[in-house]
Amino acid sequence: MSEPGADVWEKWRAIVSEQIASGQSVAAFCKERGVTSSQLFAWKKRLREAEKAQFVEVQVRPSEPLLDVVNRQQARAIEVKLYRGRSIVVEPGFDADHLRALLAVLEPEA
Repeated sequence: MSEPGADVWEKWRAIVSEQIASGQSVAAFCKERGVTSSQLFAWKKRLREAEKAQFVEVQVRPSEPLLDVVNRQQARAIEVKLYRGRSIVVEPGFDADHLRALLAVLEPEA
């Protein structure tokens, strides 16, 4: 079975958040939304485990200085070390949500 895409994760993250914020019982909420309580509980667990797995070791090391055209300050990239010797270099101004989605794809079992 293949891992669901980022859009499915976002859909269920929103549904779980709505249920928690609603104050409704799981049964009532699920009946209104047309989902089963077993789906909701499974996704709650999956999202909780994914949140725990988001913590990976990060080591900051200086990179070649980048020229910031706006304020002429030197900026530093960071390298995120992944499992199996892979890494991602993240430049200043990166989108954190985009990075989280990328890590979920690259390290789903982490």
